Amino acid sequence: MEKAAVKGIPYGVARFDEVRNENFYYVDKTMYLPLLEGASKYLFLIRPRRFGKSVFVSMMQAYYDIAKADCFDTLFDGLWIKEHPTPLKNAFQVIYFDFSLAGAGMERLEYTFNDYCCAELDSFIKQYKDFYDESTFEKVLAERDAASKLRLINSEARRKKYLLYLIIDEYDNFTNVILSEGGKEVFRNLTHASGFYREYFKIFKAMFTRIFMIGVSPVTLDDLTSGYNIGWNISQDSRFNYMLGFSESDVRTMFQYYKDYGKLRADADIEAMLTEMKPWYNNYCFAKEYIDEERLYNCDMVLYYLRHQVAFNRSPEEMVDMNVRTDYKKLQMLADIDRGNLKEKRMSVIEEISATGSIVMTLKTSFPAESVTDDDNFRSLLYYYGLLTMKKSLGRRIEMEIPNNCVKEQYWSFMRDYFNRSARVDMTALQDEMDQMSFDGDWMPLITRIAEAYRENSSVRDSILGEHNLQGFFKAYLALNTLYLVEPEIELNYGYSDFLMMPDKARYPEIAHSYILELKYVKPTATDAEVEAKSTEADEQLHQYANDKIVKRLCQGTQLHLLQVVFRGAEIAHCSEIN
Repeated sequence: MEKAAVKGIPYGVARFDEVRNENFYYVDKTMYLPLLEGASKYLFLIRPRRFGKSVFVSMMQAYYDIAKADCFDTLFDGLWIKEHPTPLKNAFQVIYFDFSLAGAGMERLEYTFNDYCCAELDSFIKQYKDFYDESTFEKVLAERDAASKLRLINSEARRKKYLLYLIIDEYDNFTNVILSEGGKEVFRNLTHASGFYREYFKIFKAMFTRIFMIGVSPVTLDDLTSGYNIGWNISQDSRFNYMLGFSESDVRTMFQYYKDYGKLRADADIEAMLTEMKPWYNNYCFAKEYIDEERLYNCDMVLYYLRHQVAFNRSPEEMVDMNVRTDYKKLQMLADIDRGNLKEKRMSVIEEISATGSIVMTLKTSFPAESVTDDDNFRSLLYYYGLLTMKKSLGRRIEMEIPNNCVKEQYWSFMRDYFNRSARVDMTALQDEMDQMSFDGDWMPLITRIAEAYRENSSVRDSILGEHNLQGFFKAYLALNTLYLVEPEIELNYGYSDFLMMPDKARYPEIAHSYILELKYVKPTATDAEVEAKSTEADEQLHQYANDKIVKRLCQGTQLHLLQVVFRGAEIAHCSEIN
């Protein structure tokens, strides 16, 4: 096969026409176009970042745009829709907004929004100049108010019976900007900002034959309801569960393509790669009907991994792309929203999720900005931002879990920063002690250091006491040891271990030691007999876990250590390794 014919890896490429014209690999999603057409004329879809939203909506633009009819065969050759076109193919004049480009910061939000929309509407009238008379063309360009430009276009398009399609990427960017600003004025600002934005949607409602909007948050959606009440939110519609993101079949086919073209080494084990990627990038579900079905991969993370394999013939040393690692600031943004004394409650929710990996909630499909910190709304936002995903249906409620190791790292990084506000941990010494634990089997210094940090935090923050908080604290620091995959609450031999520290032998074959750690907690007033009872319980559980076939397979070739630590309040009451 000719090397020149090999498709590029579309990491960081957000436009469909760029993907197709510059010969990048494309995972076909065009079979969803007829489903969207049949669902409604006015649609909202919410998905986390890095799930291919921009490529998808720009594909819609290319398909429906009358100005791109001559490019249809080039852009869609080999794709499903080429052989199954709908009557709406290339039937519209399309206004395409990407509101992530419409401004930043609260101070000039309305001004920059108008400025951006004016520029896009000028581009629209220039592109479709042949459809409009010279007078309309000149009036649109001369107008300096975006809403007035829209009215001019709408008036002439209606008179000439043109079909108009509005596509908006990052429709909720303003809400996210304001949330990230935080502060005590956030709710007043949200209400104010949604006011001018709502005025545009009153125009949209009367102007466009079809509208498709996509974003990451439902907050703006609710604020627009009074002005834009014909929209239909398809975010949890089972028909569209797999529309964004990669299925395992998609990933396998992609990797096989690059192996067939000689970009992956001839002996590359694709199944082994999938096994390595799955706990890091997989496990997303967006419809209750598919909770027990195949899960989805994060697009950007798969492409990040593939690019490294092609370039270096090995896995990336850091499984989490730095561009994603910074996303944990979303947790900071959500936790710091100022609304009286609810901040501590929000932190307790994040601590619970970090400690246990899951939480039960009533998923809200939308809510007004002023209610963003209410309990179920806050939990729902964690889901919409991709920080939780569906695990189990519980009637009207859903048990949500942290999707994968990539997101777990974001939680643990956030929690470390949070804990360090109270008492700092010497990270250099901690890393040295992690190496001792991994290569020499000397685990006591690391456990002691984390326990001391926990005690110091507890002296500042009384609320930290408790088993879940203890587990979350240990988890945040044990996760720094990248030589291991730290699996908390994993089912082993009909029980759930607190921590199974599996050595990453594929990357670090020299690791000589593996661990199961069981943490126990009793109240500060507990007696010695109660401590002894907890210690005995931990012994029994550790023996049970050690006999599990998963442990024997994953820890093969290492010395397995069974550790138990019993805390009485914030103090270690018992710490030992059992045979």
